[in-house]
Amino acid sequence: MTLDEVTAAVGGVVHGDGTVQVTGPAYVDSRAPVVGGLFVAIAGERVDGHAYADHAHAVLGSRPTGRPTVVVDDPVAALGRLARHVLDRTGAAVLALTGSQGKTGTKDYLAHVLGTAAGSGLPASTVATQGNLNNELGVPLTVLRATADTTHLVVEMGARGIGHIGYLCRVAPPVVAGVLNVGTAHLGEFGSREAIARAKGEIVEALPEGGTAVLNADDPLVAAMAGRTAGRVLSFGERGDVAWRRLELDDLGRPSFELGVGGAWHPVTLRQVGAHQVANATAAAAMALAAGVDPEAAAEALGTAEPGSRWRMEVHERADGLVVVNDAYNANPASVRAALEALAAIGRRGARRTVAVLGEMRELGPTAHEDHVAVGRAAAEAGVDVVVAVGEPAAGFVTGAREVPGWTGEAILTAGRDEALSWVRKNAAAGDAVLVKASRGVALEVVAEGLLEAST
Repeated sequence: MTLDEVTAAVGGVVHGDGTVQVTGPAYVDSRAPVVGGLFVAIAGERVDGHAYADHAHAVLGSRPTGRPTVVVDDPVAALGRLARHVLDRTGAAVLALTGSQGKTGTKDYLAHVLGTAAGSGLPASTVATQGNLNNELGVPLTVLRATADTTHLVVEMGARGIGHIGYLCRVAPPVVAGVLNVGTAHLGEFGSREAIARAKGEIVEALPEGGTAVLNADDPLVAAMAGRTAGRVLSFGERGDVAWRRLELDDLGRPSFELGVGGAWHPVTLRQVGAHQVANATAAAAMALAAGVDPEAAAEALGTAEPGSRWRMEVHERADGLVVVNDAYNANPASVRAALEALAAIGRRGARRTVAVLGEMRELGPTAHEDHVAVGRAAAEAGVDVVVAVGEPAAGFVTGAREVPGWTGEAILTAGRDEALSWVRKNAAAGDAVLVKASRGVALEVVAEGLLEAST
């Protein structure tokens, strides 16, 4: 599109040459410019993107820059309007999903299944959310990676308040909408799980009559959303229309199971770690089926899916045999419990001592300390041998683990990442398994990477 065409789509005024063509995606990080792309300059509290626009091919901003610029009152709102305009031109089918945990794993599975669906007679060119770009910036940036050949957009949607997902669905209206679960992530912002459910359910309210709501049959707050949509409902879960059975884990905690659809069962062996991956994979299969993928082809594709996002249950084995599970991207009570169960399974199957290096779970509101204590208790009850809490905000993990009667393990509170890494380097032996998990802001991938750098 030329800048004149962009202006016609979003409103505003062109400063500079309006015939300049945008041939690459939109982006917001001036440190990673895109050739031919559209730099969206946002004036934030700490950084003003307009000051970094000189590198850009073209700019969307709230004031003129040294480069050809479409000037609008609100660049974020204009970005959303531009995304909707481009989406309407491409005609790509939007498959959107939300949930308190599991969004990124499910998104990665779904993108892989759709991307390999040509083998089942369904031509597919898929664009999916990268990383955690699931907000009012990330969703339009995802849409604006689409081309004329894109058939499917897999869009992860997050919410920090009522109305957020409703807005995102106006930017990228779904024809298939999945709700994975309603947990306690962001409970501090919402105040209750019921409020979270109201916000998450906006995604199925956005469906047209011909759309499909994919709902978790095992989560009552999600299952109840069936009455909030004009589309048909396809459930997933142990009791869902798309179900699983006969779950088993190998020595590194990778699950095998049977995927059931319409009375037929298809074997699946996943390459990711943890029993919780089965629900993610089943949700992805259900969404793919709603898009027209054959069940057998979906099951086969799930078995070839590699981890699509960094620091999410990444399993590495050091030369000396130490296993490191890097799940440092994010954390909430449910996801940490799932990771701990996966760690314990690795320990049982491989006769390994297990060490959980856990940092703060953020955005939990007034129950944060109690939530950390409960997860520490869960670690001990799962049979984890050592709990290493990173930083004072994570002290509840230690308290909870020590509360469990009969637990013979060890719980240590360290001052921060450096001390935690030093302790594990000195005390973890070849043949042990170490899990590293915390909220994104804690940056515990530093610990995982430091362990893998160590030769002994």
